Amino acid sequence: MKLARIATDDGPVAGRYEDGVLHADDGAYDVGADPDFLPPCDPAALYRIDGDVAGADEQSAREHVDALDFVAEPAASLVGHRAPVPAPDPADELAADKLVAVGEFAAVIDERCRNVSEDAVPEIVRGYAIRNDVVAVDRSGRPVRNAVDGPVGLGPWIETAVDPTGVGVRFDVTGERRRKVTTESMPFDPVEIVSSLSRRVSLRSGDVVSLGSPAAPESVEAGDAVETTYEGVGTLRNTVVDSSEPEGRDEREALRA
Repeated sequence: MKLARIATDDGPVAGRYEDGVLHADDGAYDVGADPDFLPPCDPAALYRIDGDVAGADEQSAREHVDALDFVAEPAASLVGHRAPVPAPDPADELAADKLVAVGEFAAVIDERCRNVSEDAVPEIVRGYAIRNDVVAVDRSGRPVRNAVDGPVGLGPWIETAVDPTGVGVRFDVTGERRRKVTTESMPFDPVEIVSSLSRRVSLRSGDVVSLGSPAAPESVEAGDAVETTYEGVGTLRNTVVDSSEPEGRDEREALRA
């Protein structure tokens, strides 16, 4: 089942998306085959693996899942499917070496929990979504973070009926296939990562836990369309824009209103 959210004149509406229709508590919304979805949840926090932008190569340097470090990010940084993602502003350019994008797998938490065993993780995960992260990195590969609103795409929906192991992954930039891999190459299973994080913090309903990516980050620039597909979940598409462009700011504000 695909759980999605859309923007309406009366505010965000959540429901089950199927065949171009969002089925919500107050009725059905005909939104078409590829609508501008909002982020599929409203998390209190986003958690990502710290260090280099978290491709499988970076994770593999850690011998045990508990050696991974996590960073909590504000929920205000989210945008949805087809929304523009701003490149870092010019203030970061002196520290940055290049701009990269990575399409990560993400687990969405269903209920408040703490100290969850690996066996119990499927019971507290609502489903899985895709995260498109666009960041500037320095010469050592470390992210140069900034405070621009909306640096993270999440969506296109939450898929509740997918086995997160052995999922095929495709990563395209402006129509060019950059990577084709599977989640089998990721050094840690999703349940291991969620369980490890739950031993350090209390997770709340709607929180998003990024699980990394089997594909290494790829260089991008303003104007590029980033598309990440996880088979069994869907395709998340975001366009990288200059953070100073008024069109990008206006569209992000409209989508999140």
